[in-house]
Amino acid sequence: MKKIILYLLIIYGSTIFAQTNSTYLGAGNDNNIKVYSSSNYTPPGRNNSASAENTINGSGLDGPRQSAARFLSQATFGANDVDIDLVLESGFGNWIDEQIAKPSPSMLNTLHSVYQQGYQLHLENGGEPDDYYGPYWIHFQYAFWQNNIMNQDALRQKVAWALSQIFVISIQSDLEGRGEALASFYDVLLKNALGNFEDLLQEVTLHPAMGYYLSHYNNPKVDPETNIHPDENYAREVMQLFTIGLHELNVDGTVKYNGAGNPVPTYDMNTISEMARVFTGLGPGGLMRTNEWVQEPFFGLDIYFNDLTVPMTMYEEYHDNGEKVLIDGTVLPAGQGGIKDIKEALHTLFMHPNTGPFITRRLIQHLVKSNPSPAYIERISSVFNNNGQGKRGDLGAVVKAILLDPEARTCEWIQEPSQGKLRDPFVRYLNVVRSMDLNNSNGIFWNTGYEFWNSTGQVPLAAPSVFNFYLPDYQTNAFKSNGNLYSPVFQIHNTKTSLDMINQVYQWTMHWNLLRAWDPVEPTFLDYNNCEPLAKDPEVLINKLDILFTHGQMDPFTRKNIREAIEKIRGSNLGADYLEYRSALALYLTLISPDFTILK
Repeated sequence: MKKIILYLLIIYGSTIFAQTNSTYLGAGNDNNIKVYSSSNYTPPGRNNSASAENTINGSGLDGPRQSAARFLSQATFGANDVDIDLVLESGFGNWIDEQIAKPSPSMLNTLHSVYQQGYQLHLENGGEPDDYYGPYWIHFQYAFWQNNIMNQDALRQKVAWALSQIFVISIQSDLEGRGEALASFYDVLLKNALGNFEDLLQEVTLHPAMGYYLSHYNNPKVDPETNIHPDENYAREVMQLFTIGLHELNVDGTVKYNGAGNPVPTYDMNTISEMARVFTGLGPGGLMRTNEWVQEPFFGLDIYFNDLTVPMTMYEEYHDNGEKVLIDGTVLPAGQGGIKDIKEALHTLFMHPNTGPFITRRLIQHLVKSNPSPAYIERISSVFNNNGQGKRGDLGAVVKAILLDPEARTCEWIQEPSQGKLRDPFVRYLNVVRSMDLNNSNGIFWNTGYEFWNSTGQVPLAAPSVFNFYLPDYQTNAFKSNGNLYSPVFQIHNTKTSLDMINQVYQWTMHWNLLRAWDPVEPTFLDYNNCEPLAKDPEVLINKLDILFTHGQMDPFTRKNIREAIEKIRGSNLGADYLEYRSALALYLTLISPDFTILK
């Protein structure tokens, strides 16, 4: 019988090499084939067994699940077994289309809800009514976590997180006390994350949180008599960071050089000055509160009174209505009004040939890898320029192309030195929360993230500057020897944060708080109930963690260390809870391994 089975394998093997298809033993193509064996294997202490037929019927193969888990690690903040099943059922492309159609829960509405709930808890626990402040940055953090635990808009949330690191505002400013402004701004990112880039650019520009952060809010036109000149901050950053960058680019993202071998600049100081004149006259669009002195919004009103959820409005008397010459000689005619000036200036940036490669490279870096090849960037830039239906700036099509590109999907790329990225610390945090079962009795998933922020330098909307937590072109010393390789996230990975991250993982896995609020709500812990039966056989537990966190790429050395560590934990030395301890230690060792830390 062994000879017959071997003969069949040779026949099917020749079919595999003749053409690429799914007709091979192990893919379920076992009709009319009988397999005989002396026994079926049943692991000690377990009811399920491995029958002889499973050697060829494909049952138990983890390849598709590993592939789906890896896809979801790029497309979302993390996935559990149910999420993986949904992707396997739908297929990657269909899943993306379904996600594009899903709306997001409003961050602003959730912020209002958690603030009111927190206020009631404050009163119920004996607090004074006037001693509960906000909503401020901590309520935005609560809302972010609440919306990202049980939600279904996983792709939109991941892309919005990436966009929040391109269109940066930060609580490391007076915005820390304006939770509604933070939530409203994040809603703009969520709304447009899979929509059109020009719409996103316009809404970001007119949002008062951005206007305040980059100082084109209450920005007046020039007044030579009083030596007043328009603020140039937003004019510079909307070009340098949000659209076209510093140097002219080819469609594949490579820099253009002039005859002298120098990079060709996209703009100069005169362009900045002209663009600054565009962003004059914007002021408050609404009031948060009134008093005897302030009954309606007016230009120059301090943000203390302003409703920072209402888009800025144009005060024409403070707008420079003269002719303006912008990038590449584009002329805005005199007297056409402030809002039209802004829309036409932004449209000019949107249509610039740099914007496609500039933005798509950054999205690829956040979702897939730090060093996309020029060919990868060119393929995605082409989709930005035309989604196949003549539409420019379709971010849904761009994201879909990024995630389905061969450079993101095929196994051949995994061994390339340029492949992969260091996962953001905050994404690693959410990956654990989204992939594991949670012990939570009340459905309140509030989290300050404050200790994590101190440890790693990352929580949403907390970048130290407009240049984000890290630069897209940051290079470690090791990478500087190869000027074409970049390592952005390593800019916040150092001797302090790397050790603090390990300590954070220890707290999560060893039954310290996973999520914790400053308000009097029960904290959330990891729940190991579903892992404990698997922990009877260490290899089975490791296989599950390998799928969820390392996507079939766990190194044999890592696997060996985890197995040897947890095999030492037995009921004879730790009692009835030994399976829980095994599960916790296995998860801890997985999460601090380079196999998880680096996404390949």
